[in-house]
Amino acid sequence: MATHMERLSRLMKLSWDIQKRKRRARSEALEQAWAIVNNDDIAVFYLVQKLNRNKDLDWKEKRKVREQYSLFLT
Repeated sequence: MATHMERLSRLMKLSWDIQKRKRRARSEALEQAWAIVNNDDIAVFYLVQKLNRNKDLDWKEKRKVREQYSLFLT
């Protein structure tokens, strides 16, 4: 589990990236980053679906996808 400082550090880095790439105001970028971080399990689920082009995955692939979630949630 990430410490409080590590979590804040990730949040700030994400917010800086959003601000830079999307040309957003600082507060707006921070709000968007906060939404992503607080809903990371949902965001990862939709990213996996998008990258797999909404294919119906069989049980082996679903297990593999669940194992890959841990890469993003740690």
